[in-house]
Amino acid sequence: MLEMLRVVWGFFDLRGFLLACVIFVPLERLLALHKEQHVFRKWWWNDLIYVFVNRSIISAGVIVLALAVLGLSGWLVPSGVKTAVAGQPYWLQVIEAIIVADLGFYSAHRMFHSIPWLWKFHAVHHSIEELDWLAAARVHPIDQIITKGMSVLPLFALGFADVPIGIFSAIYFWHSFLVHSNVRLNFGPLRWLIASPEFHHWHHANQREAYNTNYAGQLSILDKLFGTMRMPEGQMPEKYGVNDPVPNTYIPHLIYPFKRQRRAVPVEATASTKSMVDA
Repeated sequence: MLEMLRVVWGFFDLRGFLLACVIFVPLERLLALHKEQHVFRKWWWNDLIYVFVNRSIISAGVIVLALAVLGLSGWLVPSGVKTAVAGQPYWLQVIEAIIVADLGFYSAHRMFHSIPWLWKFHAVHHSIEELDWLAAARVHPIDQIITKGMSVLPLFALGFADVPIGIFSAIYFWHSFLVHSNVRLNFGPLRWLIASPEFHHWHHANQREAYNTNYAGQLSILDKLFGTMRMPEGQMPEKYGVNDPVPNTYIPHLIYPFKRQRRAVPVEATASTKSMVDA
């Protein structure tokens, strides 16, 4: 399991990042949604810190959770279930892994929007006001550890083979960059099944009508099923970010969820109420 976790996080090394630059920087120039947005947009260097610093913190946290899963899975999941899952064709395991992991992601994501003290961790990700592919990296490590724990670790517990988990992880890695990217890309009818930039941009919108919507990471159909989808035809968000007093740089971001605010931000004024009912 621990070896597979290294594969899961291996996409975040320097080579993976440089390859992402080669792909997404030109793509955002060719298919720009917001043409006035620059490659080196505001606070891009801060998100670059996230790419390389967060990786070690998140890996350590997920490994701790993985050890707990390793100890409990033998008790919670019958060996026959693990054998049956691992014995399936890889292509079927990949499809199942995407479904299982995204159900966990949806649940965790909605939880981070619904519980006020958890929202403070997730608000760091939503604080970005100019979305592009690099914005995918700006996630508080505690947010990421819990979300990854609820999405990826069930795959290990259920006995999915290493190869399908690796394929799923690669798909998730690149898809996460894509849905945050500054591109006008229409998936056509597939947008109701697969999360698109259009779908995820609405999740980041700092507009009341978009709050509590589009939580799925990869399968937009989950939001359709659970009644949390918003994708108005021919429209895109006017602005992104939050009204919460989130700071702008890495270390203050880490501290922000633990700081006691002097005055509560009015519920009706905050983008954090995307979660009060409820990315």
